[in-house]
Amino acid sequence: MRPAIFPLLPDPGCLLLLLVSWLFSPARSEITSLDSGNIDDILNNADVALVNFYADWCRFSQMLHPIFEEASNVIKEEYPDKNQVVFARVDCDQHSDIAQRYRISKYPTLKLFRNGMMMKREYRGQRSVTAIADYIRQQKSNPIREVQDLEEISSLDRSRRNIVGYFEQKDSENYRTFERVANILHDDCVFLSAFGAISKAERFSGDNIIYKPPGENAPDMVYLGSLTNFDLVYAWTQDKCVPLVREITFENGEELTEEGLPFLILFHMKDDLESLEKFQQEVARQLIGEKGTINFLHADCDKFRHPLLHIQKTPADCPVIAIDSFRHMYVFPDFSDLSIPGKLKQFVLDLHSGKLHREFHHGPDPTDVAPGQPIQDLASSPPESSFQKLAPSEHRYTLLREKDEL
Repeated sequence: MRPAIFPLLPDPGCLLLLLVSWLFSPARSEITSLDSGNIDDILNNADVALVNFYADWCRFSQMLHPIFEEASNVIKEEYPDKNQVVFARVDCDQHSDIAQRYRISKYPTLKLFRNGMMMKREYRGQRSVTAIADYIRQQKSNPIREVQDLEEISSLDRSRRNIVGYFEQKDSENYRTFERVANILHDDCVFLSAFGAISKAERFSGDNIIYKPPGENAPDMVYLGSLTNFDLVYAWTQDKCVPLVREITFENGEELTEEGLPFLILFHMKDDLESLEKFQQEVARQLIGEKGTINFLHADCDKFRHPLLHIQKTPADCPVIAIDSFRHMYVFPDFSDLSIPGKLKQFVLDLHSGKLHREFHHGPDPTDVAPGQPIQDLASSPPESSFQKLAPSEHRYTLLREKDEL
Protein backbone atom coordinates (compact mmCIF):
# COMPACT_ATOMS: atom_id res chain seq x y z
CA MET A 1 0.00 0.00 0.00
CA ARG A 2 1.39 3.35 -1.10
CA PRO A 3 1.78 5.99 1.56
CA ALA A 4 -0.54 8.99 1.14
CA ILE A 5 1.14 12.10 -0.25
CA PHE A 6 -0.08 15.45 1.02
CA PRO A 7 1.06 18.66 -0.74
CA LEU A 8 2.96 21.08 1.44
CA LEU A 9 0.87 24.13 2.29
CA PRO A 10 2.62 27.49 2.17
CA ASP A 11 3.28 29.34 5.36
CA PRO A 12 0.18 31.44 6.34
CA GLY A 13 2.42 34.50 6.67
CA CYS A 14 3.56 34.14 3.05
CA LEU A 15 -0.03 33.82 1.88
CA LEU A 16 -0.93 37.06 3.67
CA LEU A 17 2.06 38.85 2.14
CA LEU A 18 1.11 37.70 -1.37
CA LEU A 19 -2.49 38.81 -0.85
CA VAL A 20 -1.46 42.26 0.40
CA SER A 21 0.95 42.69 -2.54
CA TRP A 22 -1.77 41.71 -5.00
CA LEU A 23 -4.30 44.12 -3.46
CA PHE A 24 -2.02 47.15 -3.27
CA SER A 25 0.12 46.79 -6.40
CA PRO A 26 -1.20 49.12 -9.10
CA ALA A 27 -2.66 47.37 -12.11
CA ARG A 28 -0.59 47.46 -15.22
CA SER A 29 -1.92 50.23 -17.44
CA GLU A 30 -3.41 49.22 -20.75
CA ILE A 31 -1.94 51.83 -23.08
CA THR A 32 -3.26 51.11 -26.57
CA SER A 33 -0.52 50.75 -29.17
CA LEU A 34 -1.59 52.29 -32.47
CA ASP A 35 -0.55 51.17 -35.94
CA SER A 36 -1.80 51.78 -39.46
CA GLY A 37 -4.28 48.91 -39.11
CA ASN A 38 -6.11 50.08 -35.97
CA ILE A 39 -5.50 53.82 -35.54
CA ASP A 40 -8.56 55.11 -37.39
CA ASP A 41 -10.96 52.66 -35.77
CA ILE A 42 -9.72 53.32 -32.23
CA LEU A 43 -9.53 57.11 -32.50
CA ASN A 44 -12.84 57.49 -34.36
CA ASN A 45 -14.66 55.61 -31.59
CA ALA A 46 -13.03 57.47 -28.69
CA ASP A 47 -14.76 60.50 -27.17
CA VAL A 48 -11.32 61.73 -26.10
CA ALA A 49 -7.95 60.15 -26.87
CA LEU A 50 -4.53 61.29 -25.67
CA VAL A 51 -1.80 59.90 -27.92
CA ASN A 52 1.87 59.76 -27.01
CA PHE A 53 4.09 59.94 -30.10
CA TYR A 54 7.47 58.66 -28.95
CA ALA A 55 10.75 56.98 -29.88
CA ASP A 56 12.36 54.36 -27.66
CA TRP A 57 15.83 55.90 -28.03
CA CYS A 58 14.62 59.34 -26.85
CA ARG A 59 15.40 59.87 -23.16
CA PHE A 60 12.46 62.27 -22.74
CA SER A 61 10.17 59.57 -24.11
CA GLN A 62 11.63 57.08 -21.64
CA MET A 63 11.02 59.49 -18.77
CA LEU A 64 7.41 60.06 -19.81
CA HIS A 65 6.38 56.38 -20.18
CA PRO A 66 5.76 55.57 -16.46
CA ILE A 67 4.06 58.97 -15.88
CA PHE A 68 1.76 58.46 -18.88
CA GLU A 69 0.87 54.95 -17.71
CA GLU A 70 0.07 56.05 -14.17
CA ALA A 71 -2.08 58.93 -15.43
CA SER A 72 -3.94 56.40 -17.55
CA ASN A 73 -4.57 54.27 -14.43
CA VAL A 74 -5.96 57.27 -12.55
CA ILE A 75 -8.29 58.31 -15.36
CA LYS A 76 -9.45 54.77 -16.10
CA GLU A 77 -10.91 54.55 -12.60
CA GLU A 78 -12.94 57.71 -13.21
CA TYR A 79 -13.96 56.87 -16.79
CA PRO A 80 -14.20 53.07 -16.99
CA ASP A 81 -15.98 53.00 -20.36
CA LYS A 82 -13.21 52.17 -22.84
CA ASN A 83 -14.54 54.67 -25.40
CA GLN A 84 -14.83 57.60 -22.97
CA VAL A 85 -11.09 58.19 -22.68
CA VAL A 86 -8.32 56.34 -24.51
CA PHE A 87 -4.63 56.61 -23.66
CA ALA A 88 -2.64 55.47 -26.69
CA ARG A 89 0.88 55.56 -28.08
CA VAL A 90 2.66 55.45 -31.42
CA ASP A 91 6.21 54.17 -31.82
CA CYS A 92 7.34 56.66 -34.45
CA ASP A 93 10.37 54.61 -35.47
CA GLN A 94 8.16 51.62 -36.23
CA HIS A 95 5.32 53.66 -37.74
CA SER A 96 6.94 56.58 -39.57
CA ASP A 97 3.89 56.83 -41.85
CA ILE A 98 1.72 57.79 -38.87
CA ALA A 99 4.34 60.25 -37.60
CA GLN A 100 4.40 61.93 -41.01
CA ARG A 101 0.60 61.98 -41.18
CA TYR A 102 0.42 64.00 -37.95
CA ARG A 103 3.56 66.09 -38.65
CA ILE A 104 5.49 65.03 -35.58
CA SER A 105 8.63 67.15 -35.27
CA LYS A 106 9.74 66.31 -31.74
CA TYR A 107 9.61 63.51 -29.16
CA PRO A 108 7.58 62.95 -27.11
CA THR A 109 4.55 64.76 -28.51
CA LEU A 110 1.16 64.42 -26.79
CA LYS A 111 -1.76 65.04 -29.14
CA LEU A 112 -5.43 65.18 -28.18
CA PHE A 113 -8.11 63.68 -30.44
CA ARG A 114 -11.89 63.99 -30.28
CA ASN A 115 -13.88 61.41 -32.23
CA GLY A 116 -10.90 60.93 -34.53
CA MET A 117 -10.23 64.64 -35.12
CA MET A 118 -6.83 65.86 -33.94
CA MET A 119 -7.02 69.05 -31.92
CA LYS A 120 -4.79 71.90 -33.03
CA ARG A 121 -3.44 72.46 -29.54
CA GLU A 122 -1.29 69.66 -28.22
CA TYR A 123 -0.66 69.02 -24.54
CA ARG A 124 2.16 71.27 -23.34
CA GLY A 125 1.57 71.21 -19.61
CA GLN A 126 3.62 69.66 -16.83
CA ARG A 127 4.70 66.09 -17.31
CA SER A 128 3.26 64.78 -14.09
CA VAL A 129 0.49 62.32 -13.28
CA THR A 130 -1.60 65.02 -11.60
CA ALA A 131 -1.24 67.55 -14.45
CA ILE A 132 -2.07 65.05 -17.20
CA ALA A 133 -5.04 63.65 -15.26
CA ASP A 134 -6.35 67.19 -14.60
CA TYR A 135 -5.97 68.01 -18.29
CA ILE A 136 -8.13 65.02 -19.26
CA ARG A 137 -10.76 65.92 -16.63
CA GLN A 138 -10.89 69.41 -18.10
CA GLN A 139 -11.35 67.97 -21.59
CA LYS A 140 -14.23 65.83 -20.33
CA SER A 141 -16.03 68.71 -18.64
CA ASN A 142 -19.06 70.22 -20.35
CA PRO A 143 -17.84 73.13 -22.53
CA ILE A 144 -21.31 74.66 -22.83
CA ARG A 145 -22.91 76.75 -20.08
CA GLU A 146 -26.69 76.45 -20.00
CA VAL A 147 -28.41 79.75 -19.32
CA GLN A 148 -31.59 79.84 -17.24
CA ASP A 149 -32.68 83.34 -18.20
CA LEU A 150 -32.03 85.39 -21.33
CA GLU A 151 -30.93 88.24 -19.06
CA GLU A 152 -27.71 86.29 -18.64
CA ILE A 153 -26.99 86.82 -22.33
CA SER A 154 -27.23 90.61 -21.99
CA SER A 155 -24.57 90.58 -19.26
CA LEU A 156 -21.98 88.50 -21.14
CA ASP A 157 -18.30 89.40 -20.99
CA ARG A 158 -18.02 91.23 -24.31
CA SER A 159 -14.24 91.13 -24.26
CA ARG A 160 -14.61 87.43 -25.18
CA ARG A 161 -15.93 85.73 -28.30
CA ASN A 162 -19.32 84.23 -27.44
CA ILE A 163 -21.31 81.60 -29.35
CA VAL A 164 -24.91 81.18 -28.18
CA GLY A 165 -27.16 78.32 -29.31
CA TYR A 166 -30.96 78.49 -28.95
CA PHE A 167 -32.67 75.10 -29.13
CA GLU A 168 -36.14 73.71 -28.62
CA GLN A 169 -34.75 70.68 -26.82
CA LYS A 170 -31.41 69.30 -25.69
CA ASP A 171 -32.08 65.81 -27.04
CA SER A 172 -31.84 66.80 -30.70
CA GLU A 173 -29.52 66.38 -33.65
CA ASN A 174 -29.08 70.16 -33.84
CA TYR A 175 -27.78 70.36 -30.29
CA ARG A 176 -25.52 67.32 -30.70
CA THR A 177 -23.80 69.07 -33.62
CA PHE A 178 -23.41 72.22 -31.52
CA GLU A 179 -21.96 70.13 -28.69
CA ARG A 180 -19.36 68.51 -30.97
CA VAL A 181 -18.24 71.91 -32.25
CA ALA A 182 -18.04 73.34 -28.71
CA ASN A 183 -15.89 70.40 -27.58
CA ILE A 184 -13.33 71.27 -30.24
CA LEU A 185 -13.34 75.08 -30.04
CA HIS A 186 -14.04 75.76 -26.36
CA ASP A 187 -10.50 77.14 -25.87
CA ASP A 188 -11.22 79.85 -28.44
CA CYS A 189 -14.82 80.83 -27.66
CA VAL A 190 -17.30 80.87 -24.78
CA PHE A 191 -20.24 78.56 -25.62
CA LEU A 192 -23.71 79.00 -24.12
CA SER A 193 -27.08 77.39 -24.77
CA ALA A 194 -30.74 77.94 -23.93
CA PHE A 195 -33.63 75.50 -24.32
CA GLY A 196 -37.40 75.31 -24.50
CA ALA A 197 -39.46 78.20 -23.18
CA ILE A 198 -36.34 80.15 -22.19
CA SER A 199 -35.04 80.20 -25.78
CA LYS A 200 -38.41 80.58 -27.51
CA ALA A 201 -38.09 84.33 -28.12
CA GLU A 202 -34.89 83.70 -30.09
CA ARG A 203 -36.26 80.78 -32.13
CA PHE A 204 -38.68 82.65 -34.36
CA SER A 205 -37.43 80.66 -37.37
CA GLY A 206 -36.35 77.53 -35.50
CA ASP A 207 -33.19 76.54 -33.66
CA ASN A 208 -30.33 78.91 -34.33
CA ILE A 209 -26.77 79.85 -33.40
CA ILE A 210 -25.56 83.41 -32.88
CA TYR A 211 -22.03 84.79 -32.64
CA LYS A 212 -21.47 87.75 -30.33
CA PRO A 213 -18.07 89.26 -31.18
CA PRO A 214 -15.90 91.26 -28.78
CA GLY A 215 -16.96 94.85 -28.26
CA GLU A 216 -20.09 96.32 -26.69
CA ASN A 217 -21.37 97.73 -29.98
CA ALA A 218 -20.27 94.92 -32.31
CA PRO A 219 -23.28 93.48 -34.20
CA ASP A 220 -24.31 89.86 -33.75
CA MET A 221 -23.87 87.37 -36.60
CA VAL A 222 -26.34 84.55 -37.27
CA TYR A 223 -25.45 81.13 -38.67
CA LEU A 224 -27.61 80.53 -41.73
CA GLY A 225 -26.62 76.99 -42.76
CA SER A 226 -27.85 73.54 -41.80
CA LEU A 227 -27.57 72.82 -38.08
CA THR A 228 -27.16 69.10 -38.68
CA ASN A 229 -24.18 69.54 -41.01
CA PHE A 230 -21.18 69.33 -38.70
CA ASP A 231 -18.63 70.48 -41.31
CA LEU A 232 -20.59 73.65 -42.08
CA VAL A 233 -21.26 74.52 -38.45
CA TYR A 234 -17.63 73.84 -37.51
CA ALA A 235 -16.21 75.93 -40.40
CA TRP A 236 -18.49 78.89 -39.58
CA THR A 237 -17.74 78.72 -35.85
CA GLN A 238 -14.00 78.32 -36.34
CA ASP A 239 -13.98 81.38 -38.59
CA LYS A 240 -15.62 83.39 -35.78
CA CYS A 241 -13.64 81.94 -32.87
CA VAL A 242 -10.15 81.97 -34.37
CA PRO A 243 -9.42 85.54 -35.56
CA LEU A 244 -7.40 86.24 -38.69
CA VAL A 245 -5.01 88.34 -36.57
CA ARG A 246 -4.15 86.57 -33.32
CA GLU A 247 -2.31 87.87 -30.27
CA ILE A 248 1.04 86.26 -29.55
CA THR A 249 1.95 85.81 -25.88
CA PHE A 250 4.66 83.94 -24.05
CA GLU A 251 2.04 81.28 -23.27
CA ASN A 252 1.11 80.51 -26.90
CA GLY A 253 4.42 81.43 -28.55
CA GLU A 254 5.66 77.83 -28.70
CA GLU A 255 2.41 76.68 -30.26
CA LEU A 256 2.43 79.42 -32.91
CA THR A 257 6.10 78.89 -33.71
CA GLU A 258 5.50 75.19 -34.25
CA GLU A 259 2.96 75.94 -36.98
CA GLY A 260 6.07 76.64 -39.06
CA LEU A 261 4.75 79.78 -40.79
CA PRO A 262 6.61 83.12 -40.74
CA PHE A 263 5.14 85.84 -38.52
CA LEU A 264 3.79 89.17 -39.72
CA ILE A 265 3.56 91.05 -36.42
CA LEU A 266 2.14 94.37 -35.34
CA PHE A 267 3.89 95.57 -32.17
CA HIS A 268 1.57 98.02 -30.44
CA MET A 269 0.91 99.40 -26.97
CA LYS A 270 -1.78 97.45 -25.18
CA ASP A 271 -4.24 100.35 -25.11
CA ASP A 272 -3.56 101.35 -28.73
CA LEU A 273 -6.60 99.66 -30.25
CA GLU A 274 -6.75 102.07 -33.19
CA SER A 275 -3.50 100.78 -34.68
CA LEU A 276 -4.62 97.20 -34.13
CA GLU A 277 -7.92 97.87 -35.91
CA LYS A 278 -6.11 99.43 -38.91
CA PHE A 279 -3.74 96.47 -39.09
CA GLN A 280 -6.63 93.99 -38.93
CA GLN A 281 -8.49 95.83 -41.68
CA GLU A 282 -5.49 95.91 -44.01
CA VAL A 283 -4.62 92.27 -43.39
CA ALA A 284 -8.21 91.32 -44.25
CA ARG A 285 -8.20 93.63 -47.29
CA GLN A 286 -4.74 92.88 -48.72
CA LEU A 287 -3.62 89.53 -47.36
CA ILE A 288 -6.60 87.21 -46.98
CA GLY A 289 -5.18 85.17 -49.89
CA GLU A 290 -1.91 84.68 -47.95
CA LYS A 291 -3.63 82.92 -45.05
CA GLY A 292 -1.85 79.61 -44.76
CA THR A 293 1.52 81.00 -45.87
CA ILE A 294 2.10 83.44 -42.99
CA ASN A 295 0.71 83.99 -39.49
CA PHE A 296 -0.85 87.39 -38.79
CA LEU A 297 -0.15 88.40 -35.20
CA HIS A 298 -0.11 91.34 -32.81
CA ALA A 299 2.08 91.72 -29.75
CA ASP A 300 2.26 93.94 -26.68
CA CYS A 301 5.25 96.30 -27.08
CA ASP A 302 6.00 96.28 -23.36
CA LYS A 303 5.98 92.49 -23.08
CA PHE A 304 8.04 91.99 -26.23
CA ARG A 305 10.71 94.63 -25.73
CA HIS A 306 13.47 92.15 -26.60
CA PRO A 307 12.31 91.44 -30.19
CA LEU A 308 11.91 95.20 -30.65
CA LEU A 309 15.51 95.77 -29.56
CA HIS A 310 16.56 93.19 -32.16
CA ILE A 311 15.20 95.47 -34.85
CA GLN A 312 16.57 98.59 -33.12
CA LYS A 313 13.18 99.76 -31.88
CA THR A 314 11.71 100.53 -28.45
CA PRO A 315 8.11 100.78 -27.17
CA ALA A 316 8.36 104.52 -27.88
CA ASP A 317 8.56 103.67 -31.62
CA CYS A 318 5.35 101.62 -31.59
CA PRO A 319 3.30 100.84 -33.59
CA VAL A 320 5.84 98.86 -35.61
CA ILE A 321 5.22 96.13 -38.19
CA ALA A 322 7.83 93.42 -38.78
CA ILE A 323 8.23 89.97 -40.29
CA ASP A 324 10.03 87.20 -38.42
CA SER A 325 11.01 84.46 -40.89
CA PHE A 326 12.53 82.31 -38.10
CA ARG A 327 15.92 83.17 -39.60
CA HIS A 328 15.82 86.96 -39.68
CA MET A 329 13.57 89.88 -38.82
CA TYR A 330 12.56 92.53 -41.35
CA VAL A 331 10.90 95.87 -40.58
CA PHE A 332 8.04 97.40 -42.56
CA PRO A 333 9.34 100.86 -43.54
CA ASP A 334 6.69 103.03 -41.92
CA PHE A 335 3.42 102.25 -40.16
CA SER A 336 1.81 105.23 -41.88
CA ASP A 337 2.35 103.41 -45.22
CA LEU A 338 -0.08 100.74 -44.08
CA SER A 339 -3.02 102.37 -45.83
CA ILE A 340 -1.22 102.61 -49.20
CA PRO A 341 -3.00 100.07 -51.41
CA GLY A 342 -0.93 96.91 -51.86
CA LYS A 343 2.01 98.11 -49.72
CA LEU A 344 1.58 95.54 -46.95
CA LYS A 345 0.93 92.77 -49.46
CA GLN A 346 4.10 93.62 -51.36
CA PHE A 347 6.07 93.44 -48.10
CA VAL A 348 4.86 89.84 -47.62
CA LEU A 349 5.42 88.93 -51.28
CA ASP A 350 8.98 90.29 -51.00
CA LEU A 351 9.54 87.84 -48.15
CA HIS A 352 8.31 84.89 -50.21
CA SER A 353 10.39 85.88 -53.25
CA GLY A 354 13.55 86.32 -51.17
CA LYS A 355 13.79 90.01 -52.01
CA LEU A 356 13.84 91.11 -48.35
CA HIS A 357 16.77 88.82 -47.66
CA ARG A 358 18.68 89.94 -50.77
CA GLU A 359 18.20 93.62 -50.02
CA PHE A 360 19.47 93.27 -46.47
CA HIS A 361 22.67 91.71 -47.80
CA HIS A 362 23.20 93.55 -51.09
CA GLY A 363 21.12 96.72 -51.05
CA PRO A 364 18.17 97.49 -53.37
CA ASP A 365 17.43 95.18 -56.29
CA PRO A 366 18.65 96.66 -59.62
CA THR A 367 15.04 97.03 -60.79
CA ASP A 368 14.38 99.33 -57.81
CA VAL A 369 17.25 101.74 -58.60
CA ALA A 370 16.51 104.90 -60.57
CA PRO A 371 18.00 105.03 -64.11
CA GLY A 372 21.56 106.35 -64.13
CA GLN A 373 22.03 105.75 -60.39
CA PRO A 374 24.99 103.46 -59.51
CA ILE A 375 24.19 100.06 -58.01
CA GLN A 376 25.90 99.59 -54.66
CA ASP A 377 26.52 96.28 -52.98
CA LEU A 378 25.77 97.15 -49.35
CA ALA A 379 26.78 94.18 -47.27
CA SER A 380 24.72 93.97 -44.12
CA SER A 381 23.24 91.39 -41.84
CA PRO A 382 19.53 91.45 -40.94
CA PRO A 383 18.67 90.92 -37.27
CA GLU A 384 18.32 87.28 -36.28
CA SER A 385 14.92 85.82 -35.44
CA SER A 386 13.69 86.49 -31.92
CA PHE A 387 10.59 84.33 -31.97
CA GLN A 388 12.49 81.20 -32.96
CA LYS A 389 13.59 81.22 -29.31
CA LEU A 390 9.98 80.52 -28.33
CA ALA A 391 10.10 77.18 -30.18
CA PRO A 392 10.01 73.91 -28.16
CA SER A 393 12.83 73.67 -25.65
CA GLU A 394 15.59 71.11 -26.16
CA HIS A 395 15.41 70.53 -22.41
CA ARG A 396 11.93 68.99 -22.81
CA TYR A 397 12.01 67.42 -26.27
CA THR A 398 14.21 65.65 -28.73
CA LEU A 399 13.81 67.93 -31.74
CA LEU A 400 13.89 66.48 -35.22
CA ARG A 401 15.96 68.91 -37.23
CA GLU A 402 14.97 67.54 -40.61
CA LYS A 403 11.28 67.10 -41.31
CA ASP A 404 11.98 64.17 -43.65
CA GLU A 405 13.94 62.44 -40.90
CA LEU A 406 10.72 60.61 -40.09
